[in-house]
Amino acid sequence: MLSGMSVSTPESSDASQVKKPFRKVGENLYRLKTAGTYYALLKRGGKQIRKSLGTKDKELAIRNLAELRKKVGRLNNDKDLRNITFEELSSRWLAVKSPHLKASSISRIKRCIKGLSPFFEKSAFKNVGRRLCEDWLTRRGQKISASSYNQERNVLTALFKYAIDLGIVLDNVAADALPTRPVRNKRAVIPTNKQFDLLAQTMRQADARGIHGANLVELLAYSGMRLNEGINLLWQDVDFDRGCFTVTGGETGTKNHEIRTVPLFPAMRELLERIQGDAVPNPESRIIPINDAKTLMRNSSRKAGLPTFNHHDMRHYFCSNAIEAGIDFKVIAGWLGHKDGGILVAKTYGHLRDAHSFEMAKRMVFSAALSEKPENVIHAEEVGV
Repeated sequence: MLSGMSVSTPESSDASQVKKPFRKVGENLYRLKTAGTYYALLKRGGKQIRKSLGTKDKELAIRNLAELRKKVGRLNNDKDLRNITFEELSSRWLAVKSPHLKASSISRIKRCIKGLSPFFEKSAFKNVGRRLCEDWLTRRGQKISASSYNQERNVLTALFKYAIDLGIVLDNVAADALPTRPVRNKRAVIPTNKQFDLLAQTMRQADARGIHGANLVELLAYSGMRLNEGINLLWQDVDFDRGCFTVTGGETGTKNHEIRTVPLFPAMRELLERIQGDAVPNPESRIIPINDAKTLMRNSSRKAGLPTFNHHDMRHYFCSNAIEAGIDFKVIAGWLGHKDGGILVAKTYGHLRDAHSFEMAKRMVFSAALSEKPENVIHAEEVGV
């Protein structure tokens, strides 16, 4: 139950506010000095809660106080839960989230928690305030990449949201104290047709596994699939009669957890027929029997004097060829499994379409000045005018 404070001059827990007089101006409502900031003083479970309402306007302070009362009313009085540590809360939160996450997402979250733990593990989560968040920001957040920083920040803000739902804390301190950092997108590394052919040829000549590695690279390049999608493509997922294949992503699923059906592109059909040969494969067997060709790609790229390409570059290669063929961004997005209608494709590969457009513009060579003079027109210079 919430109650008003009987004291007339409470002291703030902030050292800068100690001994500065408060004046009671309403129920649970106090003001610092005559024209200072309004504060709320509430009680919950025998504990006093003092919090700035962040304004010198009384009407706004009253509204903020009403919202604060609601938050305080949701606080949990369970002693064990109120004293839960950062480590205990993060373990509990991850256990709740895990059934809905991919293994790769769980691993990423665990890495983030490991990076956060040294700064928060010694504190009860209710005591994780702005100072501790800013300590993480200055001592670690500024030293890691923008992507890693944002991932760890997002995990911390998610933990605060979970703690609010459990009635452990009032506000999401991390969201307020830690701004996101802009991430610079790297320009896609896209092999030319000659580079791609040379890479595949070099891979095939490497060793016994080279054939499978080259097949995987070609499969990704001709389909636009992600690595996990490509290695989990089964023979039963390919319908030669209908001219399509189904992308399931195997047990872990696709990135957006949705199955999609994609046309069987001519180059991909030729590749699959070549792999299949005269034998009738087991419908439930994987088309590519290896899980990746990372090392083989790196070594073959170096041997052939090429840039070091990776699996995802083959997806870029697929997109660049689709764009140069004049395929609409929205159609390409559907083939790739994007749900944004082509926005990401345009953002990532728009420069390719611009370059292709400028190249095509060179074919527009007609003009009135270059045309032959019409026979039925007498020009002024011919009659001495």
